[in-house]
Amino acid sequence: MRRSTRPASVRKSGVAAAMCTVYITGYKPETALTTAAQKKANRNYRARLARRGLKRFEVTALETDREMLRALARCLAEDGPEANRARAAVTELVADEPPKPGGILAALRRSPLVGAGLDLSRERVDGRRVDL
Repeated sequence: MRRSTRPASVRKSGVAAAMCTVYITGYKPETALTTAAQKKANRNYRARLARRGLKRFEVTALETDREMLRALARCLAEDGPEANRARAAVTELVADEPPKPGGILAALRRSPLVGAGLDLSRERVDGRRVDL
């Protein structure tokens, strides 16, 4: 690596001081979408998304959640009944309100084992004697 060729006055001033002052071989920041055709294609693509009412987002998440988040985004973009259910579930999950009391009891009552006549009682054991 080689030090930046910027003058010291530029390297140490304001925003420039926060920027990277090290040259990385082969890295050219101006290569991203440099041609007019690429810029136009990107602008047209985003305009088509906007006409459909969609907006592009960048999300920071765990690598393991990548496919799940992409599937959720596809589902929400389709805007059908499944998207409405997904929106409701996610909204409820991230809502600032505390969960309603009795949630565990309600889940247990929905269990398929309700009314199965299971005997869950067990013998009372006081423990064992230990010599110390």
